[in-house]
Amino acid sequence: MSEIVRARVEDRLVKLYLKTVAQRLDAILSQAARTEPTYLDFLDQILGEETEAKQKKRVAMGIQIAHFPSVKTLDDFDFKFQPSVDQKLVRELATGRFVATAENVLLFGPPGVGKTHLAVALGRAVVEAGHSVLFVTATTLIGALAKAQAEGKLADQLGFYAKPKLLVIDELGYLPFEKQTANLFFQLVTRRYERGSMLITSNQMVTQWGHVFGDEMIAAAVLDRLLHHSHTLVIQGDSFRLRQKKRAGLLGSSKT
Repeated sequence: MSEIVRARVEDRLVKLYLKTVAQRLDAILSQAARTEPTYLDFLDQILGEETEAKQKKRVAMGIQIAHFPSVKTLDDFDFKFQPSVDQKLVRELATGRFVATAENVLLFGPPGVGKTHLAVALGRAVVEAGHSVLFVTATTLIGALAKAQAEGKLADQLGFYAKPKLLVIDELGYLPFEKQTANLFFQLVTRRYERGSMLITSNQMVTQWGHVFGDEMIAAAVLDRLLHHSHTLVIQGDSFRLRQKKRAGLLGSSKT
């Protein structure tokens, strides 16, 4: 191949935004010269490399936009330590199909049992499946909505939280809502109802959400929408953090 033709091919690859193939053109051509693939196999190779590179870039950008608090995956989760977790359901949720049908996921359990770990891991899996995700704690969410309402920008803020295909809300129930902020949460749930999925972690079972929201009617209205199309996971087990402290000798061996 003449240098003129090679330069023209590289220029066209760049114009077509096939930058990975353009950058690896010499290596790809050298390998093709050694293996002598068919035209179809060669085309399959270069398209495969470009697709894989774009997928990795898209996932990295999606994870950055999601604002996950840490790097957690399902492979890191100790299902043996928490046998109450329905691993089959978790693996199914990781496919992201529940997002395509605008279903919700509710994760219940006491502190330290792995709710946030699962929420982040499932969120990352949903990003890899091709959907947009945003992670936020319940206190940060309510604070942002209350601030927007005070500034006359509530509609814009609700639109922001309604945009991602999956909204992950962590630690709902650790701090009770005032009636006004509970109403803001209800507005968001209503905005997303049957349009976008929500994944919520809570240390309070649904029977206690009247206390969480400070109003039984608002709690019932929120639950009515969240539970209509939903998957529920209840974790009944020991705290991962307490186990780590026991292993480090910071706690006694007796059950806490």
